[in-house]
Parts: sequence; C-alpha cells; structure tokens
Amino acid sequence: MFLCLADINGNKIILSMVVLLVVFLYRVIVNIIHSVQGYHSKTIHFLNVAFDSSGDSLLAGDRQGNIYVFDLNGNRFNLVQRTMQACTALAFNLHRKTEFLVALADYSIKCFDTETQELVSWMRGHESSVSSISVHESGKFAITTSTDTAQLWDLDTFQRIRKLNVRQSVGIQKVFFLPLSNTILSCFKDNSVFAWEFDTLHCKYQLSAPVEGFVLFYKVFAVTRNGHTLVAGGKSNHLHIWCLELKRLIRIIQMPEKVRAVRHLEFLPDEFDGGSNQVLGVLSQDNVMRFINIETCKLLFDIGSPEDGISTAVISPNGRYIASVMENGSLNLYSVQALTQEGNKPPPFMFKVVEDGPKYTSEANKLITKVTSGRSKEPWKSKQSKIQSRLLKLQANTSLENKENELRGGLNKKRLQALLKEFGEYPAKYRMFVWRSLLQLPENHLAFSSLIDRGIHSAFVNIQKEYPIKSGKLLRVLQRTLSALAHWSAIFAETPYMPLLAFPFVKLFQNNQLICFEVVATVVVNFCQHWFEYFPNPPFNVLGMVENVLAHHDKELLQHLIKYNVTSQVYAWPLLETLLSEVLTREEWLKTFDNIFSNHPSYFLMIVVAYVICSRAPLLHCNQAADFEYFFHHRNNVDINVVIKEAYHLMEATPLDIHPQHMLDDFTPLTKGQYPVFNKYPVFIVNDQAQKWEKIRQDEIEYLRERQLAHESEAKAQEQKAEDEAWYRKQKLLQEAEEQRRKILLEEEKLAEQSQRLAVVKRELKAKELQLLDVSRRCFLNYQQDQLQMELKRLDDEIARKVAEENLAKAEQKHTDTDWRLHQQRRLRRDDQEQEKRYREIVELLHDNRVKEAELLKAMRETEEKKQEDVVQNKAQLEEEQKVAAAVDGHRKQFLDGKRNDELKLAEKLQREDGHFEGLHNLKARCPERGVEVHQVPRPGNIYLNDLSTLASSPHKNVFAPRDGTDRRRAELARQEWELMAEVRQLRRRLASRAKARHPPAHFPATTWSS
Repeated sequence: MFLCLADINGNKIILSMVVLLVVFLYRVIVNIIHSVQGYHSKTIHFLNVAFDSSGDSLLAGDRQGNIYVFDLNGNRFNLVQRTMQACTALAFNLHRKTEFLVALADYSIKCFDTETQELVSWMRGHESSVSSISVHESGKFAITTSTDTAQLWDLDTFQRIRKLNVRQSVGIQKVFFLPLSNTILSCFKDNSVFAWEFDTLHCKYQLSAPVEGFVLFYKVFAVTRNGHTLVAGGKSNHLHIWCLELKRLIRIIQMPEKVRAVRHLEFLPDEFDGGSNQVLGVLSQDNVMRFINIETCKLLFDIGSPEDGISTAVISPNGRYIASVMENGSLNLYSVQALTQEGNKPPPFMFKVVEDGPKYTSEANKLITKVTSGRSKEPWKSKQSKIQSRLLKLQANTSLENKENELRGGLNKKRLQALLKEFGEYPAKYRMFVWRSLLQLPENHLAFSSLIDRGIHSAFVNIQKEYPIKSGKLLRVLQRTLSALAHWSAIFAETPYMPLLAFPFVKLFQNNQLICFEVVATVVVNFCQHWFEYFPNPPFNVLGMVENVLAHHDKELLQHLIKYNVTSQVYAWPLLETLLSEVLTREEWLKTFDNIFSNHPSYFLMIVVAYVICSRAPLLHCNQAADFEYFFHHRNNVDINVVIKEAYHLMEATPLDIHPQHMLDDFTPLTKGQYPVFNKYPVFIVNDQAQKWEKIRQDEIEYLRERQLAHESEAKAQEQKAEDEAWYRKQKLLQEAEEQRRKILLEEEKLAEQSQRLAVVKRELKAKELQLLDVSRRCFLNYQQDQLQMELKRLDDEIARKVAEENLAKAEQKHTDTDWRLHQQRRLRRDDQEQEKRYREIVELLHDNRVKEAELLKAMRETEEKKQEDVVQNKAQLEEEQKVAAAVDGHRKQFLDGKRNDELKLAEKLQREDGHFEGLHNLKARCPERGVEVHQVPRPGNIYLNDLSTLASSPHKNVFAPRDGTDRRRAELARQEWELMAEVRQLRRRLASRAKARHPPAHFPATTWSS
C-alpha cells in the first residue's frame, strides 16, 4: 500500500512527501520535507514534534512557526496555526484533546485549538527560552522549564500556580511529572535531583550522589511508564539507572565507544510490560539513535546515520511509531514493528576479541554493564530504505560551439535567453538560482567573512536616521552589506546613492548576506561601469551615452526636454542610481533584471532610454521642471513589457558609433578566492573627502566629549546646589524645632501648675464629700434612734392597753413591724439613690481629673518625640515629673488610706453605739484581701480609662455605699472583664500557633516554591 497525505485546507505551502512502500522490511514509513515556493526554492526545517495521547496524531512545528497536525490513520495533514516565530517545545496530550501547547522564541507559551484554529490562551512569565513542557497524567496541569526557572500552570484557568526559584549559580536541566503519581521531579545543573509532592510542593526526597569516581553531570532524562525507574545521561557514554522506589543508583550502563555524549533519552512503550519499560532509545552525538535493553544490555536496533543524522526523536504512547527530526530539517516516521522484526533477525557468525576495559573501583565495577550487540555489527542497509530525492535541473547543452555560454548548475546562457524571450521572465521558483548562475558568483566565504569582521563602517552607523526601515533585520542586513562594500572600496563609503542602489538586492537576499554582497558587487563592477570617474559628480560620460541614444531615436522628445532645461541628470540619473526601483513594482523590477542580467551591461542603459521613450506621451505634456522630477521619482503607468521590447529594439537599431556596447566592457564575474581591486574613481578626491569626513567626525566626537563634560559639571553644580539647599532647610527646621521645644516647655510648666491646682481641688472635694457623708450618716442614725424610741413607747402603750387582747396585739404588732420595714426600705432606697448620685459626681470628677492627667502625659510624650536632639535634658525633666507625679499619687494614697482608717474607726464607734450596721465588721476583713488593688498606684504614662473601672470596683466604694449587693454586681463585672481579656489572649495564641503550623520554615536553601 502507499501512504498519501493531503492538505485539507488547500494551503499554498507545499509539503513534498517522499513516499515509500510500507513493508515490514522497510523501516522508514514516510519522509516529510517542507519546501516553499518563492524567489528561490528552499527547505524549512522542522524543529519539534509531539504525539497526542492516542499516538495516532502527530504535531510538528517548523522554524517559521507553522504548526501542522498529521493524521496517521486518515493519511492527511492540516496547517493549524502560523505563529510567525520558531517553536521551542510542543505538548499535545492535554485533557481537551483538540488543544495543544507551543512554546515560542519570545519566551511565551500559547494554547491553540486544532479544530477552530483559534488562540485559547497566552501564558507569559519566562525570561528565557522554554526547553520542555511536561503535562500531568490528567492533562489539567503542565510544567514549563527554562534554564532559570520552572513554572506550574493550571490548564483549566491557564493561571500560574507556583514558580520554582533557584539560585543564580544553580541552573535547571529539566522539571517534569512522574507518570502514575503526584510527584514532580526536578533535575538541576549541579547534578542534584529532588522529588516534590504535587499537592503541597513539599520535598519528598533527594537522590543521593552517584558512586564516587562516576559523577556524571546529567543533561537528559527518561522515566518508565510506571514511574519506578529513572535513566540519566550526559557528556559521557555512561547511563545511570536509578530506582526511584529505593532512591539509589542500581546500575551503570556503558554505551559503545562511538558514543561520547548522550543528547536524548526515551523509553519505547510496550503494551505487555505493565509500564516497566525495558527498551531505551539513546540518541548520541553522532546523530544515531540506538535502542538497547536495559536489563540484558543488548543493542537491539538503531536508526539514523552520521550522514543522515537525527536531531531529536519522539516515540508515540502506543509504541507503534517513532517520529524523528533529521539534521537536514526533514521529518522521518519509523515503524517500530518493522524495526523490532529487523532487530530480531538471527545474527551472522561473529568473531570477537576480549579486550581489557578501563579499570574501575570495586563498587562501581559491580554496577557497570557494557552494551553488547544483539545483532550483526554491520548497519542494516537496503536500496529500498534510501530516500531518493530528485533535483529539477535544466538540461545542459554540452555542445562545443556553446561551451562559452555554459554556466554553473548545468545551465546554458543561450538557452536561458531563449527561454526569457519566450516567456518574458524566469520562473519565480528558480529565479534566484538562475541569477546566481548568470552572475557567476564566486561565493568567497573567507573573503566576505574578513570584510564582515571589520564591523560596521563609520559612514553607516546612523543609517537608520536617513533611511528609517521598519524591519530591524532588513536594516541590519543593509548596514552590514554597505559596510562590507565600504571596507572593500573606500568610494562606496562616500557614495550617497549606494543605499538606494543596494536596497532592492538586500530585500531579496536578506537571508543570505554573502550572496547579497556579491550580487551588489557584481552589479557595481559590470552594470555601473564608469560611474565613479567624475565623483562626486554624476557620471557625465554614461549620461552622455544615454542622451546620444535618445537623440538618435527620439529627437522630438529630447528637444522638448532641452526646451524646459531638463537634462540627463533629471530624466536618466534617478533611474540609474536607484536601478529603476522607484518607478517599477516588485514584479516589474524582477522581470526587468531578468533581462538585464541575461544581456550585455549596455542593455541596462538601453532600458533607461526605452523607459523614457515609452513615457514620451506624458512627458510631452509636462512643462515644469518639478513635474519632470516627480515623474522620474514615482511609479507611472508604463507597460514594462513594452519597455523591454523597446530596449531590445534599441540594442539592435542603435548605430555602432554611439552604441554603449562599444564603450562598456563585457560582463566580468568576480574573481574566485579574493575579490578584485576596485579603484576606478578619483582616488585623491575620495581620500580628501574621507579625510574631511574623518576630521568632521573627530570634531563631532570632541564636541560630544566637551558637551558631556559640560553636562557633568552642570550636574555636579546642580547637585551641590541641592545639597546646600537641603542644608539650609535642615538648619531652618532645627531652628523651628527649637522654638517649638521652648513653647512646649512653657506649656508643660502651665500644665504642671494646673495639675497642682487640680490636686488641691481634688483634696478639698474629697474632704467636703467625707464631711457631707459623715453629717448625713449621723442624721440618719439620729433619725433611726428617734424612730426606735417612738416605736418602743408606742408599743409599751399598746401592750398596756391591750394586755387582754394578746392575739390582736400580735397581729397589730406584725402589721406595725411590716410598715416599719417598708418605711425603712423606702428610706434606705432614697438614701442609696442620693448616695449613688454623689458617688457618680465623685467618679466624674475623678474621671475628668484622670483624662486631664492623660492629656498631660500625652503632651509630654509628643514633646519627648520632638526633642530627640536634647534627649538627656528631656529625660531628666521627665524623671522629675514622674517623681512629682509619684509623690502626688503617694500623697493621695496616704490621704485615702488615712481617710479609710478614719472611716473604719468611725464605723466601729458607730457599731458600738448601734448594732444595726453589722456589715461594717467585714470591712476590715475585705480590705487586706484587696489591699493589692489599693496599693497599686498607676505609673505616669500608663494611665488608661480602664483605671476608672478599677477604682470604681476598689474597696473605697464601701466608704460611700456599704451595701453588699452593689459590691457583688461590680465584682461580677470586673470578673467578666478579666475573663474576656483572658479569652482574647488565648485566641491570639491559638491564631499564632495555627499560622506557624500552616507555614513551616523551609529546609532546602537551594530551591523554594513561591506563589
């Protein structure tokens, strides 16, 4: 059967498919070559390939950013995206089967859909090229790796989850998911390998160092499908086999001597091995991929060769295909079944000699196993397996009479001229090839390299100012080409029209600077003969040739031009110096130069004359010099085919005495090896002008240097001025601060006087309060005594009158007692209210006093912050104020203690006089218990509003209101407040412990995962 791939979208880009018969004896199923049609045929190299999860579709990206999907079952391909930049990595195994990831040269990652061909998401974050993309088994997460970082992405939201941070001295080789597990394996350039838990990103383990003497700096890695075995290789012919379950090195495989470095590793899947893959593909530096059995260390088969080498390779998940990108840019698809059948053939008789291998340590010798051939040593070759590619060539005419017309590449100039007259132009696909053959370019790589190595010529350093080209690449190629021309001959550095002359060829050959330079040099040497003899003036001799030909063939037009003072410098020189690029379109210009390069150099002048003659109708209507100048600097409605035919007519009809062919030399190609000397110009003028330009450049450099020095001195002056202004501002601020400090000291003195006055007022108020309380209590006691005496007298009278009526007397007595109790309760309640009112007034006075003291202390603190320069003096003043405040508080405490003792003594005296105030007996008992609260004098600077509640709940309240109910309520409130504060502190401790448990400190200084 034959494999045929078709473009389902009808793309213009052609994929040349070299198709082979698929027989199990043949290993290559198909070879894919990507070629494009343009000015010259070229091959675009494939860079990366990737299979989907089924293994039946292949994704391939080339150097121009084209992404193709190959349907291996349907034998079709489709161009799904044009990214316009090279791709560095691909991934096609996402959970949405039609989506794929592509890493581009601008360090970004894009996700596209193969069906809709639309952009799904654009992910940025890398600062260097992405080398690999690893997708999780679920297809919902991906890890992208570059040399400086690795980033974990969520493919549902396309947001970055975590980023692997590394030290600058430690680079990243590869970070990828282990199959069938939630483990991420990270491999660094310092030979360390870490395993991370995917969910928490905590380090699970680190692989220990290899056996001493076999330290191998790992470059490439491969893991079996079950995730149990890791293979690592680098710049050596050794492979290290790690058991990830045991976390140790279990084997070292030594590849054949031809292998000096390993470039790529990949396991070959097998449906019946349960994921414990045994066959490993090893791509080495000789571009051959060898497949070995890691258990038996037998070489099973290989693909590729040093002549037809492999750049990279990918194996399908189902193990049926191997896709390899070749060194020549093509893409090969291999059949694994055919390869394994070829490898299983019985080997022929072989004779082997046992050789002494290198000596290793005893421990390493146990691990090392050499790979031996499991088949014939001679590589398998067959005529059918070779890919035949045919190059379309024009048949060469080798007859002796046309030998002088033979060109390189098997072309013949006479046959090309006949083809040109037949079709009017060369095929676009082969035009550049034909031009190179016609111009006989020598392709002197060494000579051109020596010119390029001299760098950018000083005359073209700022060429972008005069010719602002959007394309940076095109500008650089133009700059390098002109610099090479200037280094080749000094005249080209002084020629103002050289960029206009070279730009069309630079645009055509921008991808091959050597060809571009040699084409321009050939055009200058042959088609610009005698142009520089009158430098810096236009070539009057060449313009005279053009005028003579025009005078012979169209005198009327020439007379019209002379009538309006239009010389050949107006109608001929603009066409010559721009090579007709200003007046012709791209296609017309290419067609014109097909004819110019195929004829004598004089044909170029005939083209100019023909263009003027074919434009005679509009030129005869022009009567102003500006119109003529505009006409020869812009495109016009002139048929280029007519111009070409007219040029051929002029070549044949022009007399010999004025024909430019007898004044211009025949075509002479550039010499091979070294470029010829070009000195057909007035050397002294060019040298003098070059000296002048050099002097101007030196003067300009000196001026720039002086201007730089002036700028630097001005900057220093400005800096000194700014420093002076800052110093003056600082001094002013210091003076203002000093004045402010003095004002604050005055205010502090006033506040101290006010605090003393407040203290005196407080003492007077407290004395008055105590006096009023004493008077009210005495009045109340007298009143109670009078009431009791009256009641006793009344009871005696009642008992005397009603001795006989004992029962009624008892009832009346009970009624009387009840009334008396109610009356007493009302009296007590009224007294309590009055006492509570007085107590509140006292508390408000105390509160106002404390607020004023707090304001005073706050002002003192603000003063302390402002007086940083005079810390010692302020500190002394503050200590004095604290001592005064402490003395005041101590005096107040002594006063309160004295009053309390007086009240206790008074209460005891009253108790002895009257037995109704038994509650005062417990006052002494409670005072020692709460003595701690009484003796805790608030320190200056630490007074808060909560101190009022503490004072309110202190034992002094018993002096004013000796009632147990009020005491209990206030004690209960104080207790609840303390419990609430304890709960708040406990909650803070719990939150702190949870924060520590949630974010434990990292124990791996080399790498950390950050959000």
